[in-house]
Amino acid sequence: MPKEKYDPPDPRRMYTIMSSEEAANGKKSNWAELEISGKVKSLSTALWSLTHLTALHLSDNSLSRIPPDIAKLHNLVYLDLSSNKIRSLPAELGNMVSLRELLLNNNLLRVLPFELGKLFQLQTLGLKGKKTENQTVQNKLKNICLHKCIFLYVNFYFRFNLVQKHTVEFNQLAMANSEGSEPMLNRVMTKDNIGVAVLLELRKELMELSSGKPLHGIERQLILVANAHMHWDPEYSDVKLVQTMMFLSEVKNIIDKASRSLKLSSVSGETNAIPLVLCADLNSLPDSGVVEYLTTGGVDITHKDFKELRYSDCLTNFNCNGKNGTSNGRITHGFKLKSAYENGLMPYTNYTFDFKGVIDYIFYSKPQLNVLGILGPLDHHWLIENNISGCPHPHIPSDHFSLFAQLELVLPHLPSVNGVHLPGRR
Repeated sequence: MPKEKYDPPDPRRMYTIMSSEEAANGKKSNWAELEISGKVKSLSTALWSLTHLTALHLSDNSLSRIPPDIAKLHNLVYLDLSSNKIRSLPAELGNMVSLRELLLNNNLLRVLPFELGKLFQLQTLGLKGKKTENQTVQNKLKNICLHKCIFLYVNFYFRFNLVQKHTVEFNQLAMANSEGSEPMLNRVMTKDNIGVAVLLELRKELMELSSGKPLHGIERQLILVANAHMHWDPEYSDVKLVQTMMFLSEVKNIIDKASRSLKLSSVSGETNAIPLVLCADLNSLPDSGVVEYLTTGGVDITHKDFKELRYSDCLTNFNCNGKNGTSNGRITHGFKLKSAYENGLMPYTNYTFDFKGVIDYIFYSKPQLNVLGILGPLDHHWLIENNISGCPHPHIPSDHFSLFAQLELVLPHLPSVNGVHLPGRR
């Protein structure tokens, strides 16, 4: 939803008619709304020249169609076509990206154009009454109103078994770790973003297939796959950074508990690190504190993204060395994470009318995982040629572009056989 406040037109509209004397004296009118009523069956082409209009009331008429030229009224934020005899809508309606309210109640609509999915600022869509094929309309709406998400495909059945699943609620963590910090309570705790994680085990037969022989005595090979959605507002860079710290701290707790409870150890007797795949809509650009924290292993408590708010006391709870560990003024994590998309491979992962940038990511643990391949970006020339100024769009159903990475899991070294050490296979 757009940040700026939107006030719908006052339903108790009042009109002042300029006298002929005022018009003769050159008085200028100042009006942004127009109402046409009286069982009108067709609209004059002169109407489309009134591009200054922000509200157009055409309800309670006998209109059976709306001309495609209506898209010329590009400043409209309110359009009321209720109580007419409209059977279909022009696809050009989807180009009116300033619309906040579109009222189509009490018409004869059977279907909706997919192009309505381009109305990214739309807050109200009225479809009450006279629906002849209600299910068809509802199905169209489901296709138009798509949620933002990142898809990670994991072939559970053929490669992994599910061991554990976890949900991380950031507001609950903020409340439990506030340490009296007002920003933690008033800014972080009030946001209801979450993260999820699944602990997966590589199927035993695949490990044996990789080694070429039964792996008697070899411990289980696990991997943790996590996904999260951080707060969206650019004015809350501190919240995004704290949420990311909380999430990695919880991921570490999940891995530590799993290692202890499942008694995981490598063939050498040392604790076996569980590799991590982290996918996230971080709502943060590559030069942000969030990305710096993930890629470098830490961030200073004086980082500008904290906005000089008093967080430092409670942030030590999320330090990889624990609250009493040495931090040297930094909050750190113990994961060695690398981005699957480096060196500007994706010019943008979020593509809307008024914002285009990289805010979605896939990170993975080194050296246990390697990238074999990734899904590249959409052709920029194709976007321009098809006049796609923002998404969702009929050809692109989400304002977030899909990220996909093919990862290779490097198995630990196998024990020696007849004095010969066999390297791990992939």
